Amino acid sequence: MSLCHYGEKNQFWALKRPYMGVFSVEKCRNYMKKKEIAGSAPLIILVLLLACGKGPFSKTCQTYEEAADPSPDQTALWGAVKSGLHASLGSIDRRYPKHALPQVKSIHIWSGTAWRGERISCQLVLWSKDEVPKVTCEFSDFIGGNNQKLPSQIAQARFVRYVLTDEFAGGCSRRQPKDYTSSLSPDVLDSVGCFHMEGESTRPVWITICVPREAEPGIYQSTLTLRAQGQKVDSFLFALEVLPRELPPPSEWKFHLDLWQNPYAVARINGVKPWSKAHWKKLKPLMEMLARAGQKVITVSVNKKPWAGQTYDPFESMIRWQKTKDGSWEYDYTVFDNWVEFMIDLGVKEQINCYSLIPWTSELVYFDEKKGEEQSIPIKPGSREFEQMWTPFLKDFSAHLKERGWFQRTNLAMDERNPQDMKEMLDFIGKAAPGFGIALADNHNSYKLFPDRIKDLSISHSKGMIDREDLEYRKSKGFSTSFYVCCGDEFPNTFTFSDPAEAVFLGWYAAAAGFDGLLRWSFCSWVKDPLRDSRFRTWPAGDTSIVYPGARSSIRFERLIEGIQDAEKIRILISEFEKSSSEEEKHKLERIN
Repeated sequence: MSLCHYGEKNQFWALKRPYMGVFSVEKCRNYMKKKEIAGSAPLIILVLLLACGKGPFSKTCQTYEEAADPSPDQTALWGAVKSGLHASLGSIDRRYPKHALPQVKSIHIWSGTAWRGERISCQLVLWSKDEVPKVTCEFSDFIGGNNQKLPSQIAQARFVRYVLTDEFAGGCSRRQPKDYTSSLSPDVLDSVGCFHMEGESTRPVWITICVPREAEPGIYQSTLTLRAQGQKVDSFLFALEVLPRELPPPSEWKFHLDLWQNPYAVARINGVKPWSKAHWKKLKPLMEMLARAGQKVITVSVNKKPWAGQTYDPFESMIRWQKTKDGSWEYDYTVFDNWVEFMIDLGVKEQINCYSLIPWTSELVYFDEKKGEEQSIPIKPGSREFEQMWTPFLKDFSAHLKERGWFQRTNLAMDERNPQDMKEMLDFIGKAAPGFGIALADNHNSYKLFPDRIKDLSISHSKGMIDREDLEYRKSKGFSTSFYVCCGDEFPNTFTFSDPAEAVFLGWYAAAAGFDGLLRWSFCSWVKDPLRDSRFRTWPAGDTSIVYPGARSSIRFERLIEGIQDAEKIRILISEFEKSSSEEEKHKLERIN
């Protein structure tokens, strides 16, 4: 049952049988050499699933053209394939290459279990040596015993699109496409209702089943009918068992998810002015997807380019800083207020993390009324200029937040700053604006120097585990402690070339290691042409985003939420078993812990 063994105590993860072998042996061994989950008993991974909700969906076949395949399979024997459209159920842990014959058995029956209020995934694989126009997938109603029925709309079939990817190689380093192996990876979940298949190609179809919270427990059956040009080609039986448990709405999940949002990328990719009516319209379905994943944090940029120009679309300031002619300061919070209200209305409301008192550019930008133009000033924590710029802002900002009722949920957030800068900054905040919460993505173990100051801490996965006593101390203080992965983590990760199961593993790891959740810096910091090419100038492909324009989901995003739900279910069951006096449930608790 184990994925792999590690450590002197022969600790292991016990995974459900469908997940055996989903990670390469080499990846697993290399990872286990570096990482050991806290605790000595195996973690039992329970069940999968996620919160219901659908994005935009089109009934037409019109869609965009994919990039050419830079490395097509030259060995595929398409000539030996019989004419017509072929189909079989496949694995959600496999990425099926576009121009290779899929290595699948002929499977036409699917079965799965789910809690009420969650959704589960499966994958259908299509292939043909001939062109096949107007391919559609249609579910019947899900019929249970005692005249129970769930509508066919609880199931959604989305054609998987291919995007250019590369390889991990040096991880965080500047790169040129010619220097790395490139390929097409199936990842984008398109929102078209039908699809025209090319000849000599494979096309996965991602199937999502959302279980209504009011569903009665029991077994329900549905038929998926595959058609081409309106004519039936094949059919598949789906048997869904609804269990007598309920997953809370995502807004009530305790898992601390922090995927940083970049609204400026959304404006650029859609060709609209930032914060215009058209911009808000494009933002809504995308951020609804994020809310349905259980997102807890609103990402705010309080000054221009807090991360310098590392993304294709730099972050602008959501607060306008203006130095008046008499030398005083004025701050316009219009965009900030609208953005925070917008996200809160969608259900993302636990925290507001503001970047950054220590920007990567080490400079602040403001509008000088006297000169009539923007000015930038270099600053360094502890310097006179730093205090002169930030003191009036923090006093005004805190007053504004208190007026809006947002002060207690707002953190001044820093990203990977060194211990000396953190000390200077924390000393300054303690004098200039006491009471502000502090958030830190920490790759220096700076948290050890400030055990009572960092309210929201995320530890770099590549830097190792947080000490158990530190974790327990933070829990006793009511602080949030998560971990993060980025361009430097080969495994586990959510690159477009990563094994799909790695995204699930992130939630499992959080649960096993005692973390409250996960931080990933890149929800939608899109590259130039994200629907066709996920490669970027400095990091492995897919590092900059996990969803796509047009509120299109991805295999990576669906699997990430699956892992988050697993962690949430583990939390729910542990809480239930701890309160029980039943010997059976005490035994279950021992197995989980």
